Amino acid sequence: MNSQEMIELCTKYSLFSWSATGKVDPMPIARAENIYLYSPEGQRWIDFNSQLMSVNIGHGHPKVIAAIQKQAATLAYAYPGMATEIRAKLSKRLAELVPGDINTFFYTLGGAEANENAIKAARLFTGRHKIIARYRSYHGATHGVMSLTGDPRRWPNEPGMAGIVRVMDPHPYDYSFGASEEEVVKNNLQYVEEVIHYEGPHTIAAMFIETVTGTNGILPPPVGYLAGLKKLLEKHGILLVCDEVMCGWGRTGKLFAFEHGNIVPDIVTMAKGLTSSYMPLGVMGLSDRIANHFRDNVFWGGLTYNAHPMCLAAADAVIDVLQEEKLVENSARMGEVMRGHMARLAAKHRSVREHRNIGLFGLIELRKNAKNERLVPYAGSHPVMGKLGKFFRDNGLFTVLQWGTVMCNPPLCINEKQLEESFEIIDRGLSLVDEVFEG
Repeated sequence: MNSQEMIELCTKYSLFSWSATGKVDPMPIARAENIYLYSPEGQRWIDFNSQLMSVNIGHGHPKVIAAIQKQAATLAYAYPGMATEIRAKLSKRLAELVPGDINTFFYTLGGAEANENAIKAARLFTGRHKIIARYRSYHGATHGVMSLTGDPRRWPNEPGMAGIVRVMDPHPYDYSFGASEEEVVKNNLQYVEEVIHYEGPHTIAAMFIETVTGTNGILPPPVGYLAGLKKLLEKHGILLVCDEVMCGWGRTGKLFAFEHGNIVPDIVTMAKGLTSSYMPLGVMGLSDRIANHFRDNVFWGGLTYNAHPMCLAAADAVIDVLQEEKLVENSARMGEVMRGHMARLAAKHRSVREHRNIGLFGLIELRKNAKNERLVPYAGSHPVMGKLGKFFRDNGLFTVLQWGTVMCNPPLCINEKQLEESFEIIDRGLSLVDEVFEG
């Protein structure tokens, strides 16, 4: 098909997520390779968001494709109650790679299902019902985890699952830039503990956090927050669940983002980068004390495609690529290069309010005026963002523009020259935002 045929049929016969289908303008993609996407006519875009922060090793890696093909030819599917070689191999490998005593894994088809089953596991293990979640969060689009989610996508899906207690993040949306990280952590943890007392610690099973908040702002936790939160929750017998669906598997410059805080959660969930999205796979990892509970007690969860052999084969091959090509280390190294480009743009463009990244997980936040007001209010919009998105697309760059931010989450295989080319396009695009700067 050519691009127009592709677009017409997709919009006529399929629904697009988070969109009114009659208003979407989808990019026509025929193939992808390394960090690049191509239209049927050969137009090329840099994939500067790794699709949904998920194609961590880059597109079209032959080793992963070969592993999927081999598994398809050997054993394409097995009922979840069966043992398979790839399930045995990957589970042992994950136990060796995931820090601490997280040695037991439940397989799903994505991050939302991994988080759904983490809710079940936490409630079944503790015998408690309530779950604490944060406002600036996204945990998935299925019923339970949409209720955990704090961002505006939750609103049209309410009322949702009962038992959710929502708290503020370490940094409020419009926090004072003068506060030290130590003050931020101390104040937030004091507030969270007060909420725990109001709700009754004996009623709370777990707290879910994105270790590094993703689409709601790429917010690395303040220094000391993870350790302090883990200690606080342990004091009250509450489990810590780290959602590493987006920030795991090398995105932040470490294999898992919770390693930056020198902690090990009780439960970790993962997806996206584990298979680099070549196949759908989510995983819930359990610490030994929780896993041992389910050796004697039924875990009331199941999926037709639990431990799907082709998905597990993709994950095993992606881990090979991450290790052999040292992509986690490259993420840390290129993250420093990215920070330099962001700082240069911040110095040049008056429309840049702030920039932040941890590894190759970052964004540029835009501002409206010299008072440092955000260009776009919470859950709002601004006409220039549509123009900026079109400029990027016309000039060979694909990324996500979230409210008033430019996402910067390229594949972990990106090199310095490709980063420079990407930020040169962003540099030119930001001139459009400078034009509407007030004052």
